[in-house]
Amino acid sequence: MEHTISVLVQNESGVLSRISGLFARRGFNILSLAVGCTERPEISRITMTVKGDNRTIEQLIKQLYKLINVLKVQNITNIPCVERELILIKINMKQVNRTHILEIANIFRAKVVDLSNDFLILEVTGDPGKIVAIEQILNQYDIIEIARTGKIALIRESNVNTKFLKSSFNMQMNHI
Repeated sequence: MEHTISVLVQNESGVLSRISGLFARRGFNILSLAVGCTERPEISRITMTVKGDNRTIEQLIKQLYKLINVLKVQNITNIPCVERELILIKINMKQVNRTHILEIANIFRAKVVDLSNDFLILEVTGDPGKIVAIEQILNQYDIIEIARTGKIALIRESNVNTKFLKSSFNMQMNHI
């Protein structure tokens, strides 16, 4: 199972190296990684997506707490969160009707951030499901390059679980 881990650390050089070294020594593959300053410039938030069972992730969290400069570690996988990713997609449009791609971009609220005679770059921001969906649809075209950020997430103070709401909505629609 994929887990999302949020780690608050002191914003000092070498912290990310120590954390990634811990993962490497334990044989973990980090599927997604995003790092940035928080509301306090001396603290950074590291958001990682890793695979593992609950017991293994609990052990990993204990190991993270042992590292110097680690302030707080949370497994936010099952906590209501706002999750976002960003993807840039460069598409070769020599053989393609440009309007098809622009229609897809419009449906996904993507932004055209660069345009030339033969190429188009789209910027898409959204929850991980939206990013996967547009990438799958655009795979039928000649994608030249993709750059994708890691997932970032903050816990919802409202405790509204949008994953639950989406699944409830889909179940209701299936009964109609």
